[in-house]
Amino acid sequence: GVEVDTAWEWPKPGQLDKARLMVLFQRGDWNAQRAGDLDAFLARGGGVVLLHWAVDGRGQAEAFAERVGLAAKGGGSGYRHGELTLKPQKEALGHPILRNIADLRIHDESYWRLSGREDRVLVLARAREEGKDWPQVWAKEAGRGRVVGLIPGHYSWTFDDPLFRVLLLRSMAWAAGEPVDRLNDLVWPGARLAD
Repeated sequence: GVEVDTAWEWPKPGQLDKARLMVLFQRGDWNAQRAGDLDAFLARGGGVVLLHWAVDGRGQAEAFAERVGLAAKGGGSGYRHGELTLKPQKEALGHPILRNIADLRIHDESYWRLSGREDRVLVLARAREEGKDWPQVWAKEAGRGRVVGLIPGHYSWTFDDPLFRVLLLRSMAWAAGEPVDRLNDLVWPGARLAD
């Protein structure tokens, strides 16, 4: 019962009209047309998952953050490649995306010093950078719509990690207004497992 369509750079109007979920995994231009599209999509109850550099608001990080919660400001945000630990936040443990998820250790890229206000999102997980715990995963209800920001995803091997897949697939289901276990069958195929 799931139909997947792809778009390069940004969905076409016909794609947006029938979509319930947009998963963005690219650094796009943030402009007035896209802002209008996103506002309308969220207003009708659409869901958005932003992966990695899709959180970049380019020169309009504040306007982008108003819609998606937090946004990178090119040149003003911190970043680092390497080992990081996503630590679920106690105040968010009741959120269905985090059910039974403990610390997740991965080798990826983190971002910090994002635009936006943390008090307008539910921070699901943080990672420590520069002596402070910074949001790396967050959820936001925007009108009738829902948004999830997931900073990891720089390296393709991150998507092979079954625990990251659980986090991503639950985020997609939640943002689409579906039960978070809706996509569980996609966790294991091709995942790298260790004894």
